[in-house]
Amino acid sequence: MFTGIVQATCEVVAIHKKDGLNTLEVAFEPDLHEGLAIGASVANNGVCLTVTKVVDDRVFFDVVEETLRLTNLANLSIGQSVNVERSLTFGSEIGGHILSGHIHTKAKVVDISHTEQHYDLTLGIEPKWMDYIFYKGFVGVNGSSLTVGEVSDSGFKLHLIPETLKLTNLSQCKVGDELNIEIDSQTQVIVDTVERVLARRFNEQAC
Repeated sequence: MFTGIVQATCEVVAIHKKDGLNTLEVAFEPDLHEGLAIGASVANNGVCLTVTKVVDDRVFFDVVEETLRLTNLANLSIGQSVNVERSLTFGSEIGGHILSGHIHTKAKVVDISHTEQHYDLTLGIEPKWMDYIFYKGFVGVNGSSLTVGEVSDSGFKLHLIPETLKLTNLSQCKVGDELNIEIDSQTQVIVDTVERVLARRFNEQAC
């Protein structure tokens, strides 16, 4: 489990490609590396990955074919940075919202508005996912817990503060980039339950 509070952006220093599997080699900062063991769960751009090897400051993660298909980890290149968060530990402060590290879909950056007063990202997403995205609700974007701004039928806007831009890779986004999206699990359960109950009642009345 994760909180969506990105701890660092870490450089991808190598990508070892095999059939249906990429192994990411990521350079960790010393404080992030401390106590990290093989088998630990670490979020990379919001994707929960298992540590397979640790060599000095290099941490290795295997990314299977299904994960490559569903996330933007398939688009990584050497030298790029990923948002990194180690898994939540008992007693830790939860500053964001609970994330599982299981990505639901990807959103495309369709507009960037950057002025002295604001930095806004507008994201386009498959309309079916907008059932779970609400104004002032939470959404995980590349592993960062963010509050939703304006919404439309096919996307939503994020208003990013300087601290978020400093701590994450969202400041490096370009129009056309794809970002990993994890919707809030509680919101999904509520929406799906309400839809199921209403559908059952409608069918009962129709009979």
